[in-house]
Amino acid sequence: MDYKYTNALIHSASPYLLQHAHNPVNWQPWDDKLLTENDESDKLLLISIGYAACHWCHVMEHESFEDEEVAKVMNDSFVCIKVDREERPDVDQYYMTAVHLMGLQGGWPLNVIALPDGRPVWGGTYFPKKTWVNNITAVARFGKENKETMLEYAQNLQSGIEQTMLPVATMDGPPVNRQYIDRSVLDWKKRFDFENGGRVGYPKFPMPVNLDFLLYYGAVRNDSQVLDFVKLSLQKMALGGIYDQIGGGFARYSTDEHWKVPHFEKMLYDNGQLLSSYSKGYQQYKENEFRKIVYETTRFIERELMSDEGAFYSSLDADSEGEEGKYYVWKADELKTAVKEDWELFSRYFNVNQKGLWEHGNYILLRELPDEEFAANNNLTPGLLTDKIINWKSLLLKIRNKRIRPTLDDKTLASWNALVIQGLTDAFKAFGDEYFKNLALKNANFIKKNMITSTGKLFHVWKMGNNSVNGFLDDYALLIQAYISLFEITGEELWLQSARQLLEYAFDHFYDETSGLFFYSAKDPTPSVSNHFQNEDNVIPSANSVMANNLHKMHLLYGNPGYLEKSKEMLHHVMAHFPKYPYAFANWGNLMMKITERYFEVAITGQRAEQMFLEMQSDFMPNVLWATAKSESSVPLLKGRYVQGETLIYVCRNNSCRMPVKDTHEALKQMV
Repeated sequence: MDYKYTNALIHSASPYLLQHAHNPVNWQPWDDKLLTENDESDKLLLISIGYAACHWCHVMEHESFEDEEVAKVMNDSFVCIKVDREERPDVDQYYMTAVHLMGLQGGWPLNVIALPDGRPVWGGTYFPKKTWVNNITAVARFGKENKETMLEYAQNLQSGIEQTMLPVATMDGPPVNRQYIDRSVLDWKKRFDFENGGRVGYPKFPMPVNLDFLLYYGAVRNDSQVLDFVKLSLQKMALGGIYDQIGGGFARYSTDEHWKVPHFEKMLYDNGQLLSSYSKGYQQYKENEFRKIVYETTRFIERELMSDEGAFYSSLDADSEGEEGKYYVWKADELKTAVKEDWELFSRYFNVNQKGLWEHGNYILLRELPDEEFAANNNLTPGLLTDKIINWKSLLLKIRNKRIRPTLDDKTLASWNALVIQGLTDAFKAFGDEYFKNLALKNANFIKKNMITSTGKLFHVWKMGNNSVNGFLDDYALLIQAYISLFEITGEELWLQSARQLLEYAFDHFYDETSGLFFYSAKDPTPSVSNHFQNEDNVIPSANSVMANNLHKMHLLYGNPGYLEKSKEMLHHVMAHFPKYPYAFANWGNLMMKITERYFEVAITGQRAEQMFLEMQSDFMPNVLWATAKSESSVPLLKGRYVQGETLIYVCRNNSCRMPVKDTHEALKQMV
């Protein structure tokens, strides 16, 4: 196509930046050198941050950034910079912190005006066209007329940002024990939605980090109320419109409290983690619905978010043809024509009725009952219903595939790929299906070959054969976690060796001796934005909480007490906050459970090691670290335990093992 405008974003790899490459705005991509070169300029920076699947980012682009008059105002007064928050989470965090300190609600698009050296002075999220022009014009005018005042404000704000991003001083606080965790969970229960699952109110986010901790806590502490709540949450999400009932996979969140109307973007990081949640849920509850969710979501990821090389892509847009959700919703006549004589049963199953009606005559497919209950209520055998469901989904998927698809963000992020590897390893544990293991290995080998250097340096982004952006702490932490899990399910030492190499690199380049925490970005004497310590768990677990859990596992595998000491030292930074905000420190809660409750290492050696390992996965056991070897191993937990001609199971605690047994039932008895 011939475009009237083309700006510097045209050379970017990011799909989000490329979406703006033909705006009349003279966008520049974020470049650390740009701030240095612009430092002596009088022009303020206008920094706009978003991501490819962001609906309101598209809205603001259409209303303002594609408008020539608005672009002229922006170009005349500012150096305009576009940032993909998924490529540069460090930049996003810096400016998001600034906006919060301004007393404003954060979100995307995130728009900030900054001094030529990058220090922020004004910000906000989405603005309608007229408001946007008025605001940025006023800030530009104020900057020219009140330079000293603006400079003073920027300096004060920068001081606040730096203080916010520094770690809270280590607090001894109360000792971490059962009572400490119990009190925290008891207070958390007040926020449980016991009718719909998830947190009370709306919008509703799946929050797999929270579900995983609560499942761990409920199972180990035998808390039936917590277990019932987790089961309800998993069920309601699986039945709701937030789950793609035809193609599998979850949308990012539900706009209502019933999980009915999703914000239709589908993110890799959600779906990778939910593979873990539903796999663990199946082990705990034995619900066939959860098994179905894991298989369908994995097939969705493989079908729509995976390259031939084995790389996982980042997301699918909420919009198609300029409309949110158009790809996923249905008209009743369209459905009736497709399913023909099954219409009455189909419409009951997927609620093509007032319950499923959304807007403009469109229906969101959702369910009220698990398949087994629905079959019983409609006098159908489960097998017959299953056959019909498979046929319906196949028909509708073929029809939907002819529609114009949502935009794919085809960059590969190391951290998000690692979350999928973790999900697939948990699925293999739950179902013993080589399909999950092979898919995990394909992706893990891709990352090892393409995104890690021989020194252990990891890149954050890969696209079309090229790496960009040095890895952040969550890239290292989540990949170490995934590689340890791959070692657990395969017994292949190379994954543990790779995990250790990444850990050593992280210590050399991210670790802060003063605090005992890891910086989010690699230590740099002249960073373009303030470095910080990511401690709070959110939709994705915080980088430091993952690293602390990794150190606990590495201590048990290698018998290195230094790892355990550092893990506990990191935990001290959040202990005082956990009772007040357990949902914001849930992955730290997992570490607390490992320290306060019985935690086992199970070493299995011999030719039947993998078979016995899978036999022991029938129930959910979050308090076990597994290690297998078919022959002699150099891993300290396994070393010296192989006996030729035998398959032996060693149940250990803190590297102290009981006498080996040859039967899985006997081993399980030792873990009661």
